[in-house]
Amino acid sequence: MPHPLTSLVLRLQGARAAWRGYRGAALGDDLVAACVVTVLLVPQSLAYAMLAGLPPVVGVMASLLPVLAYAAFGSSTTLAVGPVAVIAMMTAQAVAPVAQAHGITPALAAAVLAAEMALVFAAAVLLRLDVLAALLSAPVLHGFITGAAVVIALGQLPALLGLPVRGATAVELAQSALQAGSGGALLPHLPTALVGLAALALLAGLRRWGARLARRLGVPASRAALAGRLAPMVVVAGAMAWIALGPQAAVSGVALAGRIDLAQGLQFEPPWQAPWAVWAALAAPAVMLGLVAYVESLAVAEALGARRGERVRPQRELLGLAAANAAAACSGGMPVTGGFARSIVNFDAGARTRLAGVWTACGLALALLVFGDALRFLPKAVLAATIIVAVLGLLEAGAFVLAWRVARAEFALMCAVAALTVLAGVEPALLAGAFGSVALLLRATARPHWAEVGRLPGTEVFRNVRRFQVQTRPEVLAVRIDESLVFTNSRWLAETLLEQALARPGLRHVVLMMSGVNGVDLTGLEALRQLAADLHGRGIRLHLSELKGPVADWLQAADLPGWLTGEVFRTQHEADTALATAAQAAR
Repeated sequence: MPHPLTSLVLRLQGARAAWRGYRGAALGDDLVAACVVTVLLVPQSLAYAMLAGLPPVVGVMASLLPVLAYAAFGSSTTLAVGPVAVIAMMTAQAVAPVAQAHGITPALAAAVLAAEMALVFAAAVLLRLDVLAALLSAPVLHGFITGAAVVIALGQLPALLGLPVRGATAVELAQSALQAGSGGALLPHLPTALVGLAALALLAGLRRWGARLARRLGVPASRAALAGRLAPMVVVAGAMAWIALGPQAAVSGVALAGRIDLAQGLQFEPPWQAPWAVWAALAAPAVMLGLVAYVESLAVAEALGARRGERVRPQRELLGLAAANAAAACSGGMPVTGGFARSIVNFDAGARTRLAGVWTACGLALALLVFGDALRFLPKAVLAATIIVAVLGLLEAGAFVLAWRVARAEFALMCAVAALTVLAGVEPALLAGAFGSVALLLRATARPHWAEVGRLPGTEVFRNVRRFQVQTRPEVLAVRIDESLVFTNSRWLAETLLEQALARPGLRHVVLMMSGVNGVDLTGLEALRQLAADLHGRGIRLHLSELKGPVADWLQAADLPGWLTGEVFRTQHEADTALATAAQAAR
């Protein structure tokens, strides 16, 4: 056995060799990507903290250590974690009432929420619950994101225009506006509105035409799109210069973000100082946020991984998010997940490894140490404009149009989730969406597709009699079942097939083509046995064909020969041939 000192030397030599390889292959690309993402993170961190109703420094802290934690445990090389719009909105709706009810600061409540999300992710890793992300089906997710984008944009109008209105949903905002209007105070603050609307127009214009403008200025096409995404920093810098240097009358009364002091950010309240009642009150929101955060992060990671041919591991993603949120909770941050905008920028900027996130965190800390004092000139209206432009890009009209064309029930679910998100809040919308998804699943399985089949002339292939010109036999009803036989559908299917059989005089055989059946539960078994008995009482035999191995094994264990009145055929062609031969022999 090698001496411990020898093992340590070997490990150091291995680390040194790995560093030399990284420095030669990917360090330069990662540093460039880190510089680009750092520029984007400064306004984003402040904006999403404001969206969550938290001090700006909380957003900064959520963009430092969580990035390092994900780099250590995550699996995606380009996913960039931190505060994002949807999670920030959900955080605001979760922590504001709890903080008020228990007399604690919203920052402490956000830290508790991040800690509980870390526990939720850790439990999901241990129990292998990553499949629970399926509860947020595509209609639910599209509807929720669309509704969240609308309510976030509405919620930023007061900050954008300087209105004395507050609320987490459209209903609360309307009630607050009516109260302010009854007191004669529902008027925008003119300097704030001018700054906010000017920033909104510039951001929207640069978002749409920034890449084209960059190309006209000689920027290579490969970097033009990236330059367009960094446009918010130009607007932020311009607004800060206007506040610092503009006429006092034009900027008087404009709400500012305030100076960002990292030393102040380190003087936070750790989550373990919160009463247990706070932890209990935030437990359910933590589960909701964890589910949304995981789905959003995994979707971004897999989309970027597919473009690079990299494999994303769901369990590792859960572990990375657990570590990131634990780091946020222990460093005065807020709940985090993988962000679409910053991840795309990180990808386009050429990040090669997760160490790009480490350099990003270092760059952000350095930038705030140098320029943190200048942020006292940053108007909150500009941050509101940044949020509005960012979230309006989340609107997904195409998904609604597609659902209307092909799946009206799922379209209705999308609309319901979007409306509930806007009017009632996050938790009712997601709960209704999850129950709606289950209801749609039960509805789909309760009436499974089945088809009478016949032989395509001159082949051994059997197809739907309604779609193809096929050959059938009057004494045989061949039916293909395209769904597993379970408690939600088996009795209806058995009754339907019995009705079909009784409506055909001279019928002697029913053949169930089971190629689409992946499983049979006890209710399905009872339905098959009852169908066989009912048909037998009317002189009709029940046969099975094309059973899959696990289904055949299960039915054999359930005494298949004891209740099946017909035979089991390997293929539908074999069944058709055997029954045709038997009919000729009987004549």
